Amino acid sequence: MSTEEQSTQTSQFFENVEQKFREMISTLQTAETSKMTFSGLELLLEKEGRELLRLMLQSQVNFRGLGDVGSSVEGADEVIRTHKRVGERDLKSIFGKVELERMGYGNRGVDSFFPKDSSLNVPENSFSYELQRRISLEVIKGSFDNAVDSIIETTGQIIPKQQVEQISVKASQDFDAFYVENSSQSNSKENLNTAPLLILTTDGKGIVMHKEDLRPATRKKAEASNKKMETRLSPGEKKNSKRMATVASVYTINQYFRSPEDFKNDLDSIKTPEETPRPKPLDKRVWASVEKPSEEVITEMFDEAIRRDPDKKKTWVALVDGAPHQIKLIKSEAKSRGISITIICDIIHVVEYLWKAAWAFYDKEDNKNAEKWVNERFIAILEGKSSTVAAGIRRTATKRDLSESARKSVDACSDYLLNKTPYLKYDTYLQQGFPIATGVIEGACRHLIKDRMDITGARWRMMGAEAILKLRSLKSSGDFSDYWKFHEKQEFLRNYESQYKNLPLIQHQILN
Repeated sequence: MSTEEQSTQTSQFFENVEQKFREMISTLQTAETSKMTFSGLELLLEKEGRELLRLMLQSQVNFRGLGDVGSSVEGADEVIRTHKRVGERDLKSIFGKVELERMGYGNRGVDSFFPKDSSLNVPENSFSYELQRRISLEVIKGSFDNAVDSIIETTGQIIPKQQVEQISVKASQDFDAFYVENSSQSNSKENLNTAPLLILTTDGKGIVMHKEDLRPATRKKAEASNKKMETRLSPGEKKNSKRMATVASVYTINQYFRSPEDFKNDLDSIKTPEETPRPKPLDKRVWASVEKPSEEVITEMFDEAIRRDPDKKKTWVALVDGAPHQIKLIKSEAKSRGISITIICDIIHVVEYLWKAAWAFYDKEDNKNAEKWVNERFIAILEGKSSTVAAGIRRTATKRDLSESARKSVDACSDYLLNKTPYLKYDTYLQQGFPIATGVIEGACRHLIKDRMDITGARWRMMGAEAILKLRSLKSSGDFSDYWKFHEKQEFLRNYESQYKNLPLIQHQILN
């Protein structure tokens, strides 16, 4: 075939594209179009332009041929497929529906293979990976219903809510493998990061679940509870409807040297002097899981930290809210790995306990004296005097002969300060430049869980909740784009490379 004949044959695949483009040009030149507003023109071109792009995509797919690679194809199962037939399937793209016509190879009792599908790496379901990527980004932002509406608005594709949920679950399946695969890249990245402090922090946040997806103890309580009213909880009734998700974060940061004096008269927000810029977390990764137990998430947190600092040259710090089980797990992990780690209880939680105790001594209207009382003890705690503060609070309560109910908050504060004394050495932490507040993990809890999972009336199933947490974690950590490339590669390995005896040869035959 001559070059001219080949060019003519090729152009035939794109005749409908050229025709559509000419139609659009003609439309733009009509008197009716000339009377349209700017926004009207935008909508017209969006609709017609999307159809033009769909035709271009369809034509290019057709141009590739049927994917006929010869008389037979041998699968990884060593079955030679000799029965040839042309098969068709539809695929929804971001431009609209595209029809795939391709040669299939089959045999009795085995699945048929379509080599052209492998060369295009089309998904098993009927939604292109780019469409799935956009769906995943939309479900990260808001409800599934909003995601459906947004996809219609931006692509014109109508996808039922149930399928949107299924796509998000499938899209998140390579989350764990992605971070294991990229561990060497993490090490390389961290080697360029000279920040001396490696921070590990974790917390928990409840998610409202369907009863069958609650943890056994919570489900038992939920099943045993007697609701007095159908539409709402009665006073004193507990929901027993939440399953705790564990949130974790690992990052590095530079030291920030301070003293208790820096915090005086600045209790409300615990700021630092403006003239001293606060260092920012570097290479921060955050993630959460409602499916895995906290033990497993904390193990993953240490795995991530080890990937960043395999030689344990950095100073390891764990920031916690003070939960005993949490501290126990961190200590156990550190000991089993031979890691020296400093555990610090979040100063914000300490201040919250102080305020609760303050209202046992002062009326709600006496804000100034209550604030002064809290501030004095806050500074003393920063000076490393938490046990002295605890004892002083108890003595004051005894002298004032507080009622039993008022005494509860005082005792709770004192008990917290005494029990957590080993983790409240703030004078030392400030001298060493350690962070003392869990702002990163608090922000992660709010962003990963509360802002998305706490939508009014939402009640989650396990797979859906876990998928959304993973996708939001990827986005928050700045890893979503890299993850999606990895996910498409894994899909190819699952769907195609594992099928064929010699896929590279088949791919070569298609392309040539």
